[in-house]
Amino acid sequence: MKQVIIALYPRILATSVALSMDVLEGVSQAVSAQKRGRQQINFRFAAKSIEEIAAVGGWGIRPEMTLEAIDYCDMLLLPALWRNPLPVLRQQQAWLPLLRRLHRQGTIICSAGTASCFMAEAGLLDGKAATTHWNYFDAFMARYPEVNLKRRHLITQADNLYCAGSVNSIADLMLHIAEEWFGQRIARTVENQFSPEIRRPFRAHAFQSSEDASHHDELVLDAQQWLQDNLHCSISIAELAAAVDCPASTLSRRFKLATGKSPLAYLQARRITSARELLRMANLSVGEVAWQVGFQDVSYFTSLFRREVGITPARYRNSVRGKLFSNRIGKTAP
Repeated sequence: MKQVIIALYPRILATSVALSMDVLEGVSQAVSAQKRGRQQINFRFAAKSIEEIAAVGGWGIRPEMTLEAIDYCDMLLLPALWRNPLPVLRQQQAWLPLLRRLHRQGTIICSAGTASCFMAEAGLLDGKAATTHWNYFDAFMARYPEVNLKRRHLITQADNLYCAGSVNSIADLMLHIAEEWFGQRIARTVENQFSPEIRRPFRAHAFQSSEDASHHDELVLDAQQWLQDNLHCSISIAELAAAVDCPASTLSRRFKLATGKSPLAYLQARRITSARELLRMANLSVGEVAWQVGFQDVSYFTSLFRREVGITPARYRNSVRGKLFSNRIGKTAP
C-alpha cells in the first residue's frame, strides 16, 4: 500500500488538498477493483502539532500525526499557500530537516504553487529545475538564485522532487504519479473521469531534468531527441541506430534498459501525446492528425489512440471542442 502524507500549515488552499486526494482516491479505487477490494493508497495529515489547521475559506483540518512521528512515506504533498508564503515559511522551519531526510530516503515530494519555497528553503532545489506560482517568480528568483526557475512550465521534475505551479496542474501531476505507481491503463481510466478534455499529458507541459529523468544514458538521450525531431517520419530501428551510430541490437537493449520501453513503443507514445495536442488545438481531421504525427494507417492510429487514451480520437476531440467553445453557443452578435 502506498503511504501519502499531506503537510498541513496555516493558510493552505484546501482545493490543492482536495483535488490531489480526489484523483489519488480514484486511482486507489480503480486498482482496488482489480485487487479484491484491497485499499491501495493510505492518506495521513501531518503538522507541527495536533491542532486544527485553518485553511483559506474557513475550512478546518485536523492533523493525525506530528512531524516527529513521520518515519517514511511514498509521497509527501506540500499544499499551495495563499498569497505571500514567507510568513508561513518562517513559522514552519521545522519542516526543513524532515524534507531533507525524506528526500534522501527517496520519498516523492510534490509542491503546489508557492509551497515550492519549502523545498527551496531546505536547499533541495539548488542547481535543479523548479517552478512556483507565476505571481511570485521574481521574489522566488531573488530569494533562491541557485534554483533553476522554469517560468514557462507549469510542472517541473528533478529526480524525486516535483513542483506544480498552480492548483489546477496538481491534477496532471497526480495522474503522472499514478501512472508511475500503477501503470498507464489505471492512470488513463481515472483521467477520463476527471474531464479528459481539459487535461494535458504530463510530458506535454512538464520540465524534466532529462527526457526521462530516471536514466542518464547519453546515447539513449540522443536517440530520444532524434525520434522527437523525426516524429512525423516513417522510422525504422535501423535508421535510428544509424543516426546515433550504434548497432541496432545494442541500441534496443540500452533503450529498453534506460526507459522501460522499446524504441518503437516510446515513439508511439510520443506520437499519441502529439496527436492529443493537435486534437485539442488544430482544425484537422482525424486522418490529417494521424498523418501529421507519422501514422499512414488511420485505422491503426485510431485503434492505438483508443488503447492508450481510453476513447477514440473523434470522441476525444468532440469533448475538447465541446468544452472549449460551449461558452459561445447561444450568444448573438452585439
